[in-house]
Amino acid sequence: MTDQPALRARGIRKKFGNVEAIRGADFDVRPGEIVALIGDNGAGKSTLVKVLSGVHQPDAGEILIDELLVSFDSPRAAQAAGVCTVYQDLALPLDLDPAACLFLGRELYRRGILGKFGVLDQKEMRRVAASELRELGVSLQDASVPVSALSGGQRQTVAAARASLWGRKVVFFDEPTAALGVVQTARVLDLLRRVRDKGLGVVLISHSMPDVLAVADRVHVLRLGRSVVTFQAADATTEDLVGAMTGAIDTHAERELA
Repeated sequence: MTDQPALRARGIRKKFGNVEAIRGADFDVRPGEIVALIGDNGAGKSTLVKVLSGVHQPDAGEILIDELLVSFDSPRAAQAAGVCTVYQDLALPLDLDPAACLFLGRELYRRGILGKFGVLDQKEMRRVAASELRELGVSLQDASVPVSALSGGQRQTVAAARASLWGRKVVFFDEPTAALGVVQTARVLDLLRRVRDKGLGVVLISHSMPDVLAVADRVHVLRLGRSVVTFQAADATTEDLVGAMTGAIDTHAERELA
């Protein structure tokens, strides 16, 4: 992990009509670390993630990638800069196999005349997909089955593999363990560690404090659209996190905790 953030946000503000969802939030994630982004309902987590991933454009503030100022006018622009998001609903085409999902919109074509006629290189896409999944600690018994035949944890892996393959800087995971059992949750948390170990910055958005403390290096707390405190996860407790989210504890010592 390096000291220079892969992604840094400063003074982000976003309004929807008369509602100010983000009120000057700061955020950063470094290569090779997991930062959990937490907050109560309405704290602004989803809005901040959508601003940082190009879904919404901020009304004020700055976003920097490798300390260079950037502006995302769409999710595609964010992805081109190496920022990808795995949303809770995964957004995977259920009728495609894992390789086709990984390369959706970035398909590889056969060399020579066949490629000119739009013939896909299925063999190479499946080879790369299998390699990417193995690197994330997953080996599917049959990589040709449709995504609809996979378990919830396996679908998370396919979505994570797609994001880590194309997200060269930062991958956001939005509630990746929601609705998963104990065993699948443990596998998904291990998956996040493996993505981190590839040198990417990983951002976990979660309501599960045990998951946050189990996997995060740092925990960034939002409350009412503002950044209130950043904890070193190893030094924090569930009570600390909940207290910061609800305003029950004093968070004026933010810089000392970060």
